Order: sequence, then C-alpha cells, then structure tokens
Amino acid sequence: MDREEKEFRFAIMGAGNIAGKFCDAIKYVGNAKVSAVASKSMERAQAFAEKNGVGKAYDSYERMLKEEKPDCVYIAATTDAHYRLSLMCVQHGVAVLCEKAMFENSLQAQEVFSLAEEKGIFVMEAMWSRFLPAVKRAKEWVERGLIGEMVYAEMSIGFRAEKDPQNRYYNPALGGGAAYDLMVYGYEIMTWLVGRPVESVQACSVMGDTGVDLTDHILLRFAPKDGSPAMLASCAGTFLAGVEDRLVLYGSEGKIVLPGPHYASEAFLFDKKGNLSVHFRDDETINGFTYEAEEVMRCMAEKKTESEVVPHSLTRECSAVLERLAHR
Repeated sequence: MDREEKEFRFAIMGAGNIAGKFCDAIKYVGNAKVSAVASKSMERAQAFAEKNGVGKAYDSYERMLKEEKPDCVYIAATTDAHYRLSLMCVQHGVAVLCEKAMFENSLQAQEVFSLAEEKGIFVMEAMWSRFLPAVKRAKEWVERGLIGEMVYAEMSIGFRAEKDPQNRYYNPALGGGAAYDLMVYGYEIMTWLVGRPVESVQACSVMGDTGVDLTDHILLRFAPKDGSPAMLASCAGTFLAGVEDRLVLYGSEGKIVLPGPHYASEAFLFDKKGNLSVHFRDDETINGFTYEAEEVMRCMAEKKTESEVVPHSLTRECSAVLERLAHR
C-alpha cells in the first residue's frame, strides 16, 4: 500500500477539553484517526483515551513519539509547554499542529521554525479561525471589492475569566494572559481579512497582580495596496468584561460584520447606506477543528513544511507582538 493510502495518524499531547474537541473533529475527517494521547498524568491520559476511543495512553511525551511514530502531533497542553513540546516533536522528525498562541516570544518561534525548515518537517499553529467558512466568505467579499476600498477595521474579544492565580488565565507559569489567549486571534484573524503587510504595530496592555496582562490593545497600520492608501485596524481583548465579540471591516462602499469572529458561523454584508445585502450562515460545519486537520494532511501530502493559510511568518510576527503585550 502506498504511503498516501495509509490512514493518517494523529497523536495528542495534553488531555484537556480542547484535546477532546480535536479528537471529536478527527471523526469527521476521512482516512485519519487519533492513535495515541500523552499527558503528564497517566491517570488523565488513560481516562481521556477511554472517553475518546484512543488506542494508546502515555505519561511520557517523548516515549509516545518514539513508540508511536505518529504522522503529526496535535499539541493541546498549556501555553508554557508549547515551545518545549514543539521542539521535541521536530527533533524526533514528527510534524506539529500546535494550539495558539504557539509561542510566548519570537525567539522560540525562530528556533522551532528554523529547525523544522532545515529538517523538512511540517509545523503549523492551530489558528482554526482562518479556515472557518464564515471567515473565508468575509475574506472573499473583501477580495471581490464588495465593500469598496477598505478604510478601517476593528475587533473586540473578551470575557470575565475566573480570577484564580493558579488557573491558565492568571498564572504566568502556565503562559497566562490575555495576549496569548485572546489577542492572538485579533492579530491573526485581522491580518488574514485585511490581506496587506503590516507596516507598524502600537501595543498597550494593563497588567494584573499575578503578573499577566488582563486587557490589551493593538493598533495595526497596514501598508497601501493596489492604489489604496494605508489603513488602521484596532484590536482589543480583555479578561475583565464580557465585551461584544465582533469584527467589523469598513469600506468606502459598505461594511462586513463578523459576530464572534474566532468561532464565526455567520457573516453580514452591508451596503453603503447601511442596508443588509447578504447574510451568510454556515449550516454545514459540525466541528470547526476539522479544517485545520485537513490542512495538515493536505500540506504533508504535498511535502510542504508550512501552510499558506497559517504560514510560519504569521506566527513569528504575532509572537513578536504578543511578547510586547505580555512583557515576556
């Protein structure tokens, strides 16, 4: 049997809720399965494996890599472990799909991507939002010029995180902070939809008592493109309030609104007078993680080391912005 005809084997590092969502997503992906899971706790790994129908459980990440030799590892551990586990996978010649934010700083990103490119290993940050049909439809509207010349954009995202100094939101040792949890979406979704090089970034954050950023703001200046002038985009994120999650792209001929852009299932197109022209509703997606898994499989089948949708350059740039917000 040819390699291309074999079942694609994912393994998972981390046994939390998001790992369970990924495991569920693979059920809807053709010719793929989750063959193993590893956690720091064997009890957690075994419980996860039993609950999700995964064949093997490990309490050692490295032993799983050596014994299972998976096609790709999905890293679902807390942010502080992403760099170490990504580097471990690449050193063992295993492809990586790592949860966002993939790195805490740009030096980590540079080291992992440089090694992966040198060894020819596929690596991608799991920015699932860029693949969602509603987000893709909004990008298509922009590219078709349906809102004319884009002149400004804004995005807000936030919720009241449980105030516990030991949880993943407030604990710096776990990679806590709004930058890594929320503003990674702001930068990576906004740049995808605007589709222009970022000329400059202004970044501002409010720090909490535990040493993590609780509220962040970035102002992106995008370069001129195709005769259009430079434009600004504002992105805000917070752990302190249940703000309205939405992204708005304003153009000379209308606007596009994406409610809940990081998990979007709808997109609204308005004309110049503010009348609704098109309401796109995604009624087909069951689990949005399927798209990033399929992207990994497609890219690896084509012998690529990175995705055009979530390239290494994006994660490098975003990591540099996030480290400024988080003061890491």
